Amino acid sequence: MAKTHPFHAPRSHGFVRVAAATPVVHIADPAANAVEHERLIRQAGEQGVDLLVFPELSLSAYAIDDLHLQAALLDEVEAHIRRLALAAGEAGVAAVIGAPIRSGDSLYNCAVVVANAKVIGVVPKTYLPNYREYYEKRWFASAQDIGAGPTYVPLAGQWVPMAPDLLFGAEDLSGFVFGVEICEDFWAPLPPSTRLALSGARILCNLSASNIVIGKAEERALLCASQSARTLSAYVFAASGWGESTTDLAWDGQATIHELGAKLAEGERFALHSHLTIADVDVDRIGLDRLRNGTFADCARREAVERPTPINFKTRSVATPDALIRPLDRFPFVPDDAARLDQDCFEAFNIQVQGLMRRMTATGSKTLVIGVSGGLDSTQALLVACRAFDRLELPRTSILGFTMPGFATSEGTKSNAWALMTALGVTGAEIDIRPAAEQMLRDIGHPFANGEPVHDVTFENVQAGLRTDYLFRLANQNHGFVLGTGDLSELALGWCTYGVGDHMSHYNVNGGVAKTLIQHLIRWVAERGLVGEAAVPTLHAILATEISPELVPAGADGAIQSTQSIVGPYALNDFFLFYISRFGLKPSKVAYLAHQAWGDAAAGSWPVGLPEGERVAYDLPTIKGWLRKFLIRFFQTSQFKRSAVPNGPKVVTGGSLSPRGDWRAPSDSSARAWLDELAANTPEG
Repeated sequence: MAKTHPFHAPRSHGFVRVAAATPVVHIADPAANAVEHERLIRQAGEQGVDLLVFPELSLSAYAIDDLHLQAALLDEVEAHIRRLALAAGEAGVAAVIGAPIRSGDSLYNCAVVVANAKVIGVVPKTYLPNYREYYEKRWFASAQDIGAGPTYVPLAGQWVPMAPDLLFGAEDLSGFVFGVEICEDFWAPLPPSTRLALSGARILCNLSASNIVIGKAEERALLCASQSARTLSAYVFAASGWGESTTDLAWDGQATIHELGAKLAEGERFALHSHLTIADVDVDRIGLDRLRNGTFADCARREAVERPTPINFKTRSVATPDALIRPLDRFPFVPDDAARLDQDCFEAFNIQVQGLMRRMTATGSKTLVIGVSGGLDSTQALLVACRAFDRLELPRTSILGFTMPGFATSEGTKSNAWALMTALGVTGAEIDIRPAAEQMLRDIGHPFANGEPVHDVTFENVQAGLRTDYLFRLANQNHGFVLGTGDLSELALGWCTYGVGDHMSHYNVNGGVAKTLIQHLIRWVAERGLVGEAAVPTLHAILATEISPELVPAGADGAIQSTQSIVGPYALNDFFLFYISRFGLKPSKVAYLAHQAWGDAAAGSWPVGLPEGERVAYDLPTIKGWLRKFLIRFFQTSQFKRSAVPNGPKVVTGGSLSPRGDWRAPSDSSARAWLDELAANTPEG
């Protein structure tokens, strides 16, 4: 199927394309500035932009001092606003333009909002800087002088509402509601944008002049990021650039777009040409975040913020298939940026270590018992245990590691388990569970006991259960407790045997860690030698081993039991888990995001250290197929296991499936609503 289906259009999934404009400035020349504006408006329209934000006083230029009070200049500014309104209407863009606007006997520093070929509102600046290099009170009145309710000003042949608290909303695109503040406003202790967000704006726009000095760009970016995080919004910032007067100041044209604290886009600073900085902001996700964040609504009520009806405008009526313009990690739990990944690994590992240390001191335990399989999860848990014992100044020999080979245990994983325990200096032992398993299978009359090759779920769970039985009794015998190894991804999928195996322990350090992150944590520990150099070669060998429960013997072709061939690639499952449990997105939107992230292996970045063989692509039918299975497992068949998980530390935001934490759900629910939504809104290709 060609990509003409609305599914392939960002706006079908709650995205609004915004842009910060950085025009070349012509000092006190509204006609020339209007030409620059019109060119950028057309360019924005061609690139599918819905909302375009210009810098402060962009139509007149900012640094013109007393020229702001010249009638000829003000007349020409107002004359060109109509021209730009028509241009925005033709381009299908809502544009926010900086201009000095007269009202009565006062002049205001304003944002003029144009859409649908007309001016729909004017927002005056509230806080006027009058210190250091700024003297705005010499020329402008504050929005506070207007009083309650909007006043009306004549612009472009009509009377237009003018007030600092205006909201603007697209009547044909749910969630596309924006508010405006101007430069100094967001340096105030209580920025106007805070109340705008509380009253319903999901996108906040800042028209800024803001000259540049050393360190100021970082300060502005910090303010934008923090305001978008605090107000649960997107924040579009556009500052004046090349062409502004350098009589006493300089300008860098900083342009940034943030969403919920994260930077989506950043423009070129000190550029000598007009340009746009574009990103797709997720107003749907912003709304869902506010829905689940009770503090946001409580604050709106406490501050007695009203929710006025926004001034309506229409956007493009057609959802055009297009590539999504925003950063999108293939691995939501594993950032592409190397510095960020290093920081995440540092924090995740130390959260696990500290959690275990506290549990040990609280129980007075000096001994740990852990099953060591030679796989990723038990390896990570063992590394955490070693680091915890080191920090508590306890001997690693008090960590009792047991490898318990069963009917399908490979020589490779068993040898890795032994090599790891030896290198780490823990006390290792081996218990062959096959005789006990054979006895139990005989006792219950299982066909395998009679020589029949029946490798069903009972056959598998007998092995998982016996391993847990041994570990718990060994913990009793040695006055310690069992350290769990099951991870967050397995809990999401229900890929654990209820009450035993990876499901049950006395304390589970991996329960808040996704499978896709665990391999990077192991690599991170190895690279830094945090548990000694002797274990490093074995850790790399374990990282290269295929993920398998090793409960069913290899087939005639020698192929071992593969977890991911049964439950799906963990890369996709962790992607699904992040967006469904953290944000509550619709399955069709999750499929869309997964296709954007995973549809082309050559596009975008990959986490540092990820093996080349794992740098793959998934087409939409594959994504949809595995997502359907994920939805059934997550919503319908596995919650009863998550309702009875042992204690363990939360590691990532929105990443706990403990019934005492982030995720609480009935054990007998249906997945039908999610499956129906996926089927109805996601094409096959």
